[in-house]
Amino acid sequence: MNHQEVFADKIVAVFGASTAISSLIPLAGDASSRRYYRAVIKSSEAPKSVIIMELPTGSALPLSSEELAVFKQAPKELPFLNMHRFFSGVGVRVPKLYAHWQNDGILMLEDLGDTALWDRVQGLPEEEVLSWYEKAIDELLILQIRGTAARDEACVAFQQRFDFRLYMWEFEHFLEYGLEKRPGAHVAGTVIETLRRIFSDIAHRLDRYPSCLNHRDYHSWNLMIHDEAVAVIDFQDALLAPPQYDLASLLNDRITDSVIRPHIEDHLVSYYLHQRAGLENRAVDGDDFREIYLLSAIQRDFKVVGRFYYLDLVKGKPGYRKFIPPTVRRLKRNLARLPRLEPIIPILAEHYEEMR
Repeated sequence: MNHQEVFADKIVAVFGASTAISSLIPLAGDASSRRYYRAVIKSSEAPKSVIIMELPTGSALPLSSEELAVFKQAPKELPFLNMHRFFSGVGVRVPKLYAHWQNDGILMLEDLGDTALWDRVQGLPEEEVLSWYEKAIDELLILQIRGTAARDEACVAFQQRFDFRLYMWEFEHFLEYGLEKRPGAHVAGTVIETLRRIFSDIAHRLDRYPSCLNHRDYHSWNLMIHDEAVAVIDFQDALLAPPQYDLASLLNDRITDSVIRPHIEDHLVSYYLHQRAGLENRAVDGDDFREIYLLSAIQRDFKVVGRFYYLDLVKGKPGYRKFIPPTVRRLKRNLARLPRLEPIIPILAEHYEEMR
């Protein structure tokens, strides 16, 4: 049976014998090996369309990201299903799950359309951009505050944490693919060791900061606009981390800063602090928060640069290379905001013209 026949049988099993697929459209995926399809349905009793997520063959029960394979016990269900149940329970807006066939590696989900937050804000006046990102922050606070308060050890996110080991795994990912294996690179061992010491200091600082529930990839391409509300997708890698991590992801990813200019970023960080203080009925140390926010943005961008080179060199996905220059330029700007990290800039300027 071909894809359409397999999916058609499953749609009939969920919505009844009177339903049929009128078209099956492959969708552009993310950096993972998952595949997505939009199945347009002919039926008066079913949704007009659904999204079908297909896991790679032989991966009926994969872990999430490879570096997160640190569970005490191997999970008995897909992390996506585990997190979907938990987030739905605490009120995070995620796509409806119509059905799943874990052994077949197939999930059937609500179709949220094609408009991500990034698409929605293009060409809007500043006040409307702010409004949409404030909505995204409001949804993030539901995830972080309600989610953390509802801690459940059966939820995979509470079994893994952004700790020193994971921070350094990601820094090493940059050192390996963003420097040593970068095409045409010639990097002295002393440079690697100097950066490794600085990265270790950052990792220790972040490791000591109190953590809460985080999505881990809460950025403008993983937030869909549906019925004028923000909905969250791609949440299977959720874990415990400083609250600043998801906020830094939202405001510092790929080319986000072409819209989120410094004064807008400052406004949105202040908005997050104000809203969080009101929800928790306690003040937050703004200076300390902003330092960890910057360190989180810097750490994440180093990981991202290494990851984009890795996707190109190892996975054969060169499409992410175009995001490397703007990410490096943002790294330079954020490094300059923390005087003790400014020495990284001339070191990397030898290898990245965007640092010069």
